[in-house]
Amino acid sequence: MHIDSLTFTLAVSLVFFIAGWVKGIIGLGLPTVAVGLLGLMMAPAQAAAILVVPSLITNVWQLAAGPAFRPLLRRLWPMLGAICGGTLAGGWLWSGGVSAHATAALGVALVAYAIVGLASLRLSIPRHVEYWLSPAIGAATGIVTAATGVFVIPAVPYLQMLGLEKDDLMQALGLAFTVSTIALAAALAYSGALHATAAGASFLALPPALGGMFAGQWMRSKIRPAVFRRCFFVGLLALGGHLALHGVLA
Repeated sequence: MHIDSLTFTLAVSLVFFIAGWVKGIIGLGLPTVAVGLLGLMMAPAQAAAILVVPSLITNVWQLAAGPAFRPLLRRLWPMLGAICGGTLAGGWLWSGGVSAHATAALGVALVAYAIVGLASLRLSIPRHVEYWLSPAIGAATGIVTAATGVFVIPAVPYLQMLGLEKDDLMQALGLAFTVSTIALAAALAYSGALHATAAGASFLALPPALGGMFAGQWMRSKIRPAVFRRCFFVGLLALGGHLALHGVLA
């Protein structure tokens, strides 16, 4: 499908404004929304390449705003290291024989994330199992990231089960997302997907993402976040189902 440059720029700007807006309201969702919506127009690898700069800047911002960076780093480093290893090891999925199924895989990842979000499970993980579970979660997240460009499954549900305080959880999410973005950028660069054109589009996507984030933060006090969150996951479920079906039938 041919898209002229102006239409492409406007579409990408709108996508990242919406993604930033969601993140501003509920504290997460920028990469998920951006890659999901861009997946309607392009391959997941292209969408992930455009995601790199907005995701990195907004997540470093979220990471820096938290109160407990060093304790979280000491606790989560096995997962973070495994995210890097899993993402780099799975990088061949962008250009290998299964790349044709990347859109379907993206759709499945979004559906899984939406179901977990709608279920609102309140499970907890005992501290003594983290030493072996944390690396396994990180490796799985890295493989999903390499295949789809979405780095929320299973890292986000796992972090939500650790019993962290609200501010610590937001900082832990920022830390995991920052590491995932850097690892994804390395994998994309290695595969040749992060070229000059994609990097330029990624920088252009930053202002609308920040604008949307500011707008979302302002709107947070105007609407009920719980209701918005539910609508967000329902929309994500529909988007993921569409992408999965499109990928299978393509």
